[in-house]
Amino acid sequence: MIPRDKYLQRLIANRKNGFPKVITGIRRCGKSYLIKEIFKEYLLNHGLNEDDILIIELDDDRNIRYRDPIYLGEYVRSYCTKKKDCVVFLDEIQLVYTLINPNLTEGKHVLAKKDDSEVVSFVDVVLGLSREKNIDLYVSGSNSKMLSSDIVTEFRDKAVTIQVLPLSFKEYYEYRGGSKTEAIYEYMQYGGMPLAVLKDESERKEYLKSLFETTYFKDIVERNKLRKSSSLEELCNILSEGTGTLLNAERISNAFQSVKHEKLEAQTVEKYIGYFMDAFILKEARRFDLKGRAEIGALRKYYFTDTGLRNARLNFAFPDEGQVLENIVYNELIYNGYTVNVGTFDSVQKNGKGESIRTSSEVDFFARKENRQYYIQVTADISNAKARTREFRPYLMLNDQIQKIVVVNKPINESLDDNGFTVIGVSDFLLRFIV
Repeated sequence: MIPRDKYLQRLIANRKNGFPKVITGIRRCGKSYLIKEIFKEYLLNHGLNEDDILIIELDDDRNIRYRDPIYLGEYVRSYCTKKKDCVVFLDEIQLVYTLINPNLTEGKHVLAKKDDSEVVSFVDVVLGLSREKNIDLYVSGSNSKMLSSDIVTEFRDKAVTIQVLPLSFKEYYEYRGGSKTEAIYEYMQYGGMPLAVLKDESERKEYLKSLFETTYFKDIVERNKLRKSSSLEELCNILSEGTGTLLNAERISNAFQSVKHEKLEAQTVEKYIGYFMDAFILKEARRFDLKGRAEIGALRKYYFTDTGLRNARLNFAFPDEGQVLENIVYNELIYNGYTVNVGTFDSVQKNGKGESIRTSSEVDFFARKENRQYYIQVTADISNAKARTREFRPYLMLNDQIQKIVVVNKPINESLDDNGFTVIGVSDFLLRFIV
């Protein structure tokens, strides 16, 4: 068993709080295992009996009847009626279909159409069951209807949403152990999807490649009723190659035309990127003016939720080590609860002719969490003068008190350079510094 202590603690903290707990996240990141194995074991060790826990796996043919929202609600209430504390897990909740309100159909259970307004759906069942004082309710799902970020909108402020991510580097290393240098290299290559971590190295590549083909693309195409997935796949490849690069829809559209020699309108690019983000495959980092203290512009960077998935789109050929490293640092900051932006600022300097010109500079990340604020530069190496100048130059131009960090993909101890900037090895940064 790979521990998922962060998520376990969140489940424990929200136990019996009167709200349903909605577990979301990219497919195959371990949501069901977290609930049905890790959390269940905790409950059994803290006073509950097996029959106090009801697990309904709605993808099991023996539970087909309970895909009807009316029957599902009735059965759960009946099971829990005489129990003081009944914990209910509803897995694959998206398989519960939507009915027209039976009061309008003479009591008959009639499937609702898309435009019907008086309906009973899984949302009604979840909210209704959560109001029962003796029921502590947890739901999860594993297709795009449940994984989509719009589930948060449907429940609004009536549920606790817990987004599960692939294994962080800390979780991965605590499971793997051994050399930190070897561990970070493997993690850069194959990421932290739990089933990939558990497989032999020879099987990981094919597993990660197949996830896109048989799971993610299929879900996105079906959910959004796309006629074909070829443009979606090529766009994903372009985003994979451009990880950590400032992009907007117009630039991506031009790159698509250069590669495929066909037009993909900027508006379509934006829509497709939205599909990837709704399925939690991608996250975006917006630019933040470090002097004006506000988000600015349409340019942004896109990062994959898991670097193994990103590398699978490029057949595990990633010549730019810095891109993958940057993606990992971004993911770990998000995992640890930081708000993350791309830092940018303008300055006026003299050119070779003595003329004043305005230039724009960038810091990889501006990260904030409670009272902590960091500027973070991520690099594969700073052993040569050119690399050091490139990474340190923005910091020298920023005259403020925010801590300035350079994360290097080397096994080095944390130190301060002559300017007071923190230089730290990536594994130390991920395992100790930002937690």
